[in-house]
Amino acid sequence: MMRLAAQQLADGVQLPVAALLETLSLSRATHYRHLASPLPADPDMELRDQIQRLALEWPQYGYRRITAELHRRGITANHKRVLHLMREDNLLCLRKRRFISTTDSRHSLTIYPNLVPDLTLSSINQLWVADITYIRLAHEFIYLAVILDAYSRRCIGWALEPYLEAALAVQALRMALATRKVEPGLVHHSDRGVQYASLMYTDLLKERGIRISMSRCGNPYDNAQAERFMRTLKYEEVYLFEYETVTEARGRISHFLEEVYNQKRLHSAIGYLPPAEYEQQLGQTTDA
Repeated sequence: MMRLAAQQLADGVQLPVAALLETLSLSRATHYRHLASPLPADPDMELRDQIQRLALEWPQYGYRRITAELHRRGITANHKRVLHLMREDNLLCLRKRRFISTTDSRHSLTIYPNLVPDLTLSSINQLWVADITYIRLAHEFIYLAVILDAYSRRCIGWALEPYLEAALAVQALRMALATRKVEPGLVHHSDRGVQYASLMYTDLLKERGIRISMSRCGNPYDNAQAERFMRTLKYEEVYLFEYETVTEARGRISHFLEEVYNQKRLHSAIGYLPPAEYEQQLGQTTDA
């Protein structure tokens, strides 16, 4: 009530002070004592400011990743408090799940069994996962093939082209082979798409001594890690921009994969660290 009286006076309400205070059942002493006291400061103002800055930099981060990034910057904050403030400031993002298939498994090529359930990962270069997605340009579609290290979540190979052929997947695989060391027993996992079942692709894997693994028929969850990566890419990069040309898309996606996703983006499965930093902490080299 005291605040209301002060606000009405400040807003120029044309009532005598005595009449206003009588209406609100306030004494003059209470009214003037309240006017003399400063407004209480928001104890969370600095934390709110830091959260808002991070939310602008990482619009798809949830409260847990925001909390982890605050801790990395030396700011102490409880994740429940961060959630409360983000909810108050309408900074929580809402996502819709989307599964977009670029897989044509209607072919007569060899299908390989799923080896992933029998694996227990303890290091990088034990399991690589691969996937392909499409990206819409102004007047056409282009296609992105990626390969991830399943242990560190790092994107180790990728290719972006206007065609959906085996050569696209092979280009991404050659990048991975050029930058990573092929360890004995390394497994390459993908869906059953014709690109990954092609002789061009499987022969290259066999030549390098890499074991071939494929998802079960019609089960996208067998390659869930690659699916999650594609969703992250779409929401944190592709959907934020309207690419006009292949060149523009390649430049932006290259920056996202190499500079943002691998070097800066925090991943909950690896202790809220970026993949490159996680690999550095493992003390392992990624040189071929």
